[in-house]
Amino acid sequence: MFFLADFNVIKPDFGLLFWTSIFFVLFWVLIGKFAFKPIVESLKKRTADIQDALDEAKKAKEEMQALNSKNEDLIKEAQEQRALIMKEAKAAKDSMINDAKVKAKEEANRIVSSAKAEIEAQKKAALLEVKNEVGQMALGIAEKVIRKELQGNAAQESFVNKLVGEIKLN
Repeated sequence: MFFLADFNVIKPDFGLLFWTSIFFVLFWVLIGKFAFKPIVESLKKRTADIQDALDEAKKAKEEMQALNSKNEDLIKEAQEQRALIMKEAKAAKDSMINDAKVKAKEEANRIVSSAKAEIEAQKKAALLEVKNEVGQMALGIAEKVIRKELQGNAAQESFVNKLVGEIKLN
């Protein structure tokens, strides 16, 4: 009790202050050596890691911008190539259409020429046939008329034969 009776928190004695200070300094040194130093090192390491991550993110962002720029260039080039291909395809189409038109006209002209030639040949053949038939009919009629009139006259028969020999059908 004697020990408890003299204890006052508001007015500590020198021994309490001494030992409290010793324990506080010892605690501070131990905490500083074993806790603060690793905490500070881990904070420095974390700061370095964060800075490295920020640098890598900045680098990745720059690479992404470069890739986007390259992609835009590739897209523009692809669009230019597509336009060129479309232009060439249109020219090829127009050329094919023109060639087909020329060939169709040539074929039509050839068919028309062939038809005209065939019509002309058939016309000539028909005229020749008509001339032959008319000649045959005229000869038949003339023969009948002359036979009736010339029955028995040898001079007239020789004259008619001579005329028939001279006639040439055109």
